[in-house]
Amino acid sequence: MHFFRSTYKNHSDEELMQLIKKGKEKAFEELFERYKKKMHFYFFRMLNYDSDLADDFLQDLFLKVIEKPHSFEEGRKFSTWIYSIGSNMCKNQYRRSATRKEVKTGDYITELYKEDETFSFQIDKDLLESNLNEALSLLDDELREIIILRFQENLSVKEISQIIGCPEGTIKSRIFYTLKKLSERLKVFKP
Repeated sequence: MHFFRSTYKNHSDEELMQLIKKGKEKAFEELFERYKKKMHFYFFRMLNYDSDLADDFLQDLFLKVIEKPHSFEEGRKFSTWIYSIGSNMCKNQYRRSATRKEVKTGDYITELYKEDETFSFQIDKDLLESNLNEALSLLDDELREIIILRFQENLSVKEISQIIGCPEGTIKSRIFYTLKKLSERLKVFKP
């Protein structure tokens, strides 16, 4: 009698968090499935393309969700809350590591673009991606995070403002000036 089984696919993230607070394991599993790839890729980019470290951070992130579900405030958007936790985890990592690792894009980026593209276009794309990653790695940690949240995670300025903890106008200004810097650094790729 499978129709008596509870499904959580139609619940919002916020509803799932309320169910997790009540100890519903399947609600956690659904939330994990929704966010595991997105958060892993976020950590991967924020932690200088270190896949193993991103794995560790992903595990720690969801352990925090399991261990402290009551820290999620009702009325708050779940995605903003989880990115805030992830952002704080990355900031703590930056503080712990005195030097930043060299960007390792290599095989992972190449795998992302294994599609039916011509070889020469692939080389150009890989070269642009590599240079963009290098330019991002040279940015201040907060600026890099803002650019990743806005253009790779597709979060709104309002959501970024809540995650970073500074006014929307400041976020807009930082995006504008950072894009200007990146544009200058990558001007060789302009057609």
